[in-house]
Order: sequence, then C-alpha cells, then structure tokens
Amino acid sequence: MMAYSEDDIALAAEYALGTLDADERAQVEIMMAADTEFTAIVNAWEYRLGVLNQMVGSVEPRPIVWENIRAAIGHSGLEWPETPQPPPASVEAEAIPAADISGAERTNVIQLSGRVRRWRNVASFASAAAAALIAMLALQVYQPDLLPDGIRPKPRTQVVEVKTPAPPVQTSAQYVALLQRDGGSPAFILTVDTATKNFTVRKVGANAEPGKSFELWLISDKLPQPRSLGVIGASEFTARPVLSSYDTNTINTATYAVTVEQAGGSPDGKPHSTPLYTGKLIETVPAAAPPR
Repeated sequence: MMAYSEDDIALAAEYALGTLDADERAQVEIMMAADTEFTAIVNAWEYRLGVLNQMVGSVEPRPIVWENIRAAIGHSGLEWPETPQPPPASVEAEAIPAADISGAERTNVIQLSGRVRRWRNVASFASAAAAALIAMLALQVYQPDLLPDGIRPKPRTQVVEVKTPAPPVQTSAQYVALLQRDGGSPAFILTVDTATKNFTVRKVGANAEPGKSFELWLISDKLPQPRSLGVIGASEFTARPVLSSYDTNTINTATYAVTVEQAGGSPDGKPHSTPLYTGKLIETVPAAAPPR
C-alpha cells in the first residue's frame, strides 16, 4: 500500500468537506483518477461525513449574511457576482511585501500557508465531528426518536422468563372404614379422600355367591333412604368418584354398608337384603397445611 503524506490525507478530507478551491479540487480528482488507493481514502472521509450530513439539515442563510459578506470584501457598491469568488489562497502571503521575497520564496510561503489553512480546517472538522458524535451517542441513549431513520437504533425486544413458583401442595385428609360383620374380621376396607371425594374399596375377606353381586351403600340420617355407591367389582380394588354429590359432613358421618344383590346390582336403587358388612369412617391421615 502506498504511503501518503499528511498533506494528501488533509486534501482528501477537505475534498470530502467541500472546502477546496477549484484548482485544488481538480488536483484531487486527477489523483483519484490515477490512484485507486487515494480514491479509497477520499471515500472513507465521505463515509465519515455522511453521518454528519444526516444529522444536519440544509439551512438557507438570511439576506443580511450576504450583505455582510459584500461589505467585508469591499464589494458593497458593486454588482454581486452570481458565483462568489474564493478568497486569496494565503492570508499570510499577502502580509509579506512582494518586493521583499523572490518568486520561489513566494511559492513556498503560499504552499506553507495553504498547509496551515488546510490543517486548521481538518482540525476544526475533527472537533465538530467529535462533538456531533457525542451528541449522536447521547441521543441514541436518551432520545433515539430524534435521530434520522438511517441511524436510529432499532428497538430490541428482550424476552424475560418469569418463573412462577408452584403452589404449595396441601395434603388432604384420608379416612378409612373397616366394613365387617358383628365385630369379626373385615371383609372390605373403604378409603375416602376428602379433597377429591373419591373412594376405593379393597376386598379382603369376602366372596360373592355365583349369580350375586356385592353393592356398597351410604346410609345417613340426613337422607331419606340409603344411597347406592355402585357394585363392588370382582377385582381386589374398586375405585369410584361418586361421592362428589355429597357434602363433607355427610360423607364423614355416614354409615357404609354392603348388601348382596342380584348380578349387576339392585335394579331399582334400593337394597334388597339386610346389610352383611357395615362400618364408619375414621380419620387416618389429617389434612396438612402448606409450608410457610
């Protein structure tokens, strides 16, 4: 890669700024046509300045500004040219009497003065660019809606997962009834969960006669007659959710009985034999409050 002097880099910056006179712009364009690397430097400056161009809109100067310019350059009484002419290339060069310096020295002074002016322009641009970038960063953080669409930061969506703790588990009370005859060995064990009002009957010492079925009944002084809870199946365990239509007090205080009915159970919802096995619920596992 070719090494470029500070003057070349400053020329590229001023070309991007648009502060060169016609001769200097022609010089830069010749260098760009002959050197692609120098063209890349100019393009880089133009890219940096593009952000400032987006942030600053066009402002039409007031008429008084042009009048002040005419007065300052001594043309207030003359017709204003359509295209303002650039000021002398070097203020420093005019301050030195032409009779005191040779042609070569005058050229050196003009070149040196041009370099000073050029680097002053670049330094001013660097300060302005730094201030503009600081302002742009501040806007991005605090007021992004004021930035142009091209450089406005895109809104970011952040998904936050909030885990809700599972509700504490409360242990429901468990009740058991031993269904037996005259204080003998239990024929059935009835277990009731008060939370779900489901019951399970376990057959432990009874077998139905051929063509007959065991049927479970709920007997309570709150009810006009015994209520069937269904036929006890032939397997060891029979589970049913049929207690949901009864309140907790009725369930806990009722007497549970087993009768022998025809195969498939009572046809009319009434017991057709005296109870063989009876029992009442007793609490075996109390309800536990949730931990705090």
